Amino acid sequence: MAGYSGTPLPKKLGIKADSVVVLVNAPEGFEKTLGKLPDGVTLRRKARGHCDLVIWFTKSLKELGARVGTLGALAGEDGIWIAWPKKTSGWATDVSQTDVRSTGLAAGLVDYKICAIDETWSGLKFTRRKSKSR
Repeated sequence: MAGYSGTPLPKKLGIKADSVVVLVNAPEGFEKTLGKLPDGVTLRRKARGHCDLVIWFTKSLKELGARVGTLGALAGEDGIWIAWPKKTSGWATDVSQTDVRSTGLAAGLVDYKICAIDETWSGLKFTRRKSKSR
């Protein structure tokens, strides 16, 4: 399914061929929202084992703080998307873009991309901070 920009959602999210993508707390029907995936992509809803990309949906600041370290560490080379409901979605949430960014940075992650996932969800993409070389 193409997003607001006309770009297919898997491309906006950086889902690559032959990758393993873990969906954490994804809304019902999110697989359909993603539309056609690149060849060889495996989607999982369990946050265990190897994965290339994590897409995590959260509505709670408490959950964000409690799980960001674990899920950030699970994310592979392609990083982690942390998604929260837009204020205009009508969903009850205490999470904002500022909260997501500051919590991710405090956990040692670096944000580098933002995305309107759909009419309900926005997301920030993070990667692990590279260690300083001497």
